[in-house]
Amino acid sequence: MTIEKRESIIELYDMYGSLLTEKQKRYFEDYYFADLSISEIADNYQISRNAVFDQLKRGIQNLEEYEAKLHNIAHCSTIINLEIPIDIKEKILAILRGEEDGI
Repeated sequence: MTIEKRESIIELYDMYGSLLTEKQKRYFEDYYFADLSISEIADNYQISRNAVFDQLKRGIQNLEEYEAKLHNIAHCSTIINLEIPIDIKEKILAILRGEEDGI
C-alpha cells in the first residue's frame, strides 16, 4: 500500500469512522494507528487473521462508499480553496467533520 493510499484511508476514517461498527473501529485503529499487524490483532482478540482482514476490508469499503455518496472530503477540499476568511473556513470544516453544531 502506498503512503498516499494509506493517508487517504485515514482521512476517510477521520471523516466517517464513527459510522463503522465497534469491531471495525477497534481493528482499524489497531492496524493504522497502533501499527499492529493483522496477526497481532488476531492474537489480541483471539480470532482468526482472516476475520481481522475481512473486518478491515469491509470497514474500508464502507468508508469509501460513504465518501462516494456524501462527498464530504471533496467538499472540504473545495472549501479550503475558497477565498474567504480562515476563521469562517475553519467553522465550515468543523461542521462538515461533525465537530460543531453550527456557527
